[in-house]
Amino acid sequence: MGWSQRHGRTESGVRAEPEPVFVELGEDGRRSLFRTETLLVLALSLGASGVSALISFIGSLTKPGGLKDQAATLNGSYAPGRPWLDLAWQLFGIASALVPVLLVAHLLTREGAPGLRVLGFDRSRPWWDLGRGALVAAGIGSAGLAFYLGALATGFNLTVVPEALPDVWWKFPVLILSALQNALVEEIIVLAYLLRRLDQLGWSPLAALAASSVLRGSYHLYQGIGGFVGNMVMGVVFVLAYRRWGRVAPLVVAHALLDIVAFGGYALLAGKVGWLPTP
Repeated sequence: MGWSQRHGRTESGVRAEPEPVFVELGEDGRRSLFRTETLLVLALSLGASGVSALISFIGSLTKPGGLKDQAATLNGSYAPGRPWLDLAWQLFGIASALVPVLLVAHLLTREGAPGLRVLGFDRSRPWWDLGRGALVAAGIGSAGLAFYLGALATGFNLTVVPEALPDVWWKFPVLILSALQNALVEEIIVLAYLLRRLDQLGWSPLAALAASSVLRGSYHLYQGIGGFVGNMVMGVVFVLAYRRWGRVAPLVVAHALLDIVAFGGYALLAGKVGWLPTP
């Protein structure tokens, strides 16, 4: 919908405040609006991350030495040796990354939908969402670890360092918050919101699946070819699950559990077990 303003004066001659008048757009105008809106949301979030990841990957490829001899750190310190300042930066980064999710909720409300509830993100089926999410996380987690180790061994991936935070009291709470932020941003934007908009733009289900999955892989490209392919496959699974269930909440749960285990597990096991690669 677009809007124009009508100006006028009251009977007393005082200029009245502009009154918004909403005008219904035609089908072509509605599609144009959704197309522009989607591009802007992606430019502010995961689309920009995809471009950044591509530049990072090119830098890694052109750097002397193989990919497996380089490291990609997911959660690092912003202010080494200054834990309170570091904590402030960590919380700021997590909070600011969630702004595009709030923008999506706002845009869906303006569309006339009930915000994120239209994507299946609500508290109406908590145990169902938790159960389905845990099952998806268990299946993808084990396969994903095996794929990562294989990609690293063959030289197609950088060594992924899930966390390199200082050993302070807020380390694990921040890692959990970071995992939740990743899950909310990725699943609400690149999965549920993007599929809704592509459906409204007339894309076929197969084309929408490909777009969502390739986008998911693209912003993991900084990890190497293995990160790109592995996350693209995960994207296919998540799209199929979302189409079947009509709810994004269990996939947010699954993603959050995957990241919590990855971040926390690395923090607890790095350097203590031989099978876990470290820089």
